[in-house]
Amino acid sequence: MSPNTKTHLIHDRDARGRTKIGWLDSYHTFSFGGFYDPNRMGFRSLRVINDDRVVPGAGFPNHGHRDMEILTYVLEGAIEHKDSLGNGSVIRPGEAQIMSAGTGITHSEYNSSKTEPVHFLQIWILPHTQGLQPRYEQKAFPFEERRGKLCLIGAKDGRNGAVTIYQDVDLYTSILEPGNVINYHVQPNRHAWLQIAQGVVTLNGEELRAGDGVQISGEEQLDISTEIGGEILLFDLA
Repeated sequence: MSPNTKTHLIHDRDARGRTKIGWLDSYHTFSFGGFYDPNRMGFRSLRVINDDRVVPGAGFPNHGHRDMEILTYVLEGAIEHKDSLGNGSVIRPGEAQIMSAGTGITHSEYNSSKTEPVHFLQIWILPHTQGLQPRYEQKAFPFEERRGKLCLIGAKDGRNGAVTIYQDVDLYTSILEPGNVINYHVQPNRHAWLQIAQGVVTLNGEELRAGDGVQISGEEQLDISTEIGGEILLFDLA
């Protein structure tokens, strides 16, 4: 394939895997746990996008990871995080949290509310190097920085206040209101993944709904709009 060939592939929300147990309802964009699809093994360095809903007071007990960049992006509610580095925090909408598992880290994530459910995306990205020192970082991004425009929340160089991702990827988010239009140019020899987190948006004239993902390879102009509102994550990938 020529590096400048345009390719779009929509990963339909209804083709995702699903894990549904008493306290967790999780949809898997890529193969994860008991869900395996050879056509959904990740995209570039992007390995996992899990769309999780957890009932009040429940969550993931302490467990371990290695050699993975793990991001948590909360859509509704709040997640309480604790890890073996001694970090303890609550992650709310508008915040980006990343944990570099590196040589090994354990952590737990619980719904911090006893009455309200929590809805969040868990994202795994393969790091550029194995055996890195584990670390934790969390930053808040005001609503106005995300409203109707792309806000950089993660980057390999941590520029402009973004959290640092140990991989050649820029991660943007945006909350779109009816009538908003966002334009983004995917550079030659780069790739992109657009994840619809909430609502309904249109990409280059094609309607997409919450849970849909689009992989994009080659130079392309992206025109993203909405008539009813939505929230997106856009990954610019090597």
